[in-house]
Amino acid sequence: MTTDHLTSPKPLEAASPYTQADIDRMETSELLTLYKQTGHPELKWPLVLRYEWLVKSIALQIYGVYSSFAQLDDIINEGVITLLNAVDKFEIDKGIKFETYVSKRIRGMIIDLARRQDWLPRSVRKRSREIDQAVTELYLTLGRYPTDLEICRKMNISLARYREDLVSLDLCNILSLESLFETRELMNAGIPIPSEDASTQPEQSLQEAEFREKLAEGIGSLRENEQLVLSLYYQQELNMREIASIMEISEPRVSQIHSKAIQRLRHYLEQYINA
Repeated sequence: MTTDHLTSPKPLEAASPYTQADIDRMETSELLTLYKQTGHPELKWPLVLRYEWLVKSIALQIYGVYSSFAQLDDIINEGVITLLNAVDKFEIDKGIKFETYVSKRIRGMIIDLARRQDWLPRSVRKRSREIDQAVTELYLTLGRYPTDLEICRKMNISLARYREDLVSLDLCNILSLESLFETRELMNAGIPIPSEDASTQPEQSLQEAEFREKLAEGIGSLRENEQLVLSLYYQQELNMREIASIMEISEPRVSQIHSKAIQRLRHYLEQYINA
């Protein structure tokens, strides 16, 4: 008896315990919980599709920030990949809403993409340094954050030119603020305490509480229109056009106010972190 053509039989794949009808009947939160409990792959893509709206919503909301270095479709595609990874890494028992977790990761993805693209022209980087230097020198002289007119006089430029610069520096200011947050995290890393729960780490909890207090103070120090733009943009998650409609101003003006608010907040926090 020959065995030349005998092969081991292929193992049969286990049948899915969930039908499409079962999945369709589940609430999204139920589907997420079930996937985290079972890890069944057939649950993952339907779950991702249910949150695709969130990716598109965030991409459209912050399109004005990244439009200079990426296309909307590219951001949405990257966002879906981020969403796929987030589904696996999300921990339900942390008490954080999945939408909040994903939103933060997608925004972080866009910031990282901007850094990788290294899209900022030299002229924009140079202008950013010049403004930062002028603001710092005026702050040391005046003992307070300078007004727009004081900055213009210091730099010998018109108010219109300065406001044009603020629009082009919007993303640059956001990246600088993100870098400031990262620097702070590295400075506070120290020797890790053997616990994953920040509430059981007294020193870290105090640092976080103090930083949140300073961040709140920094936001409170902003002008009323700057606070309003930040609130509408980051809390209400409105886009620039919607904010412009509410405030009855132009979109470029909203971008100017947003850039100025981030610039002032970054400078305020730098004083605290570098103290």
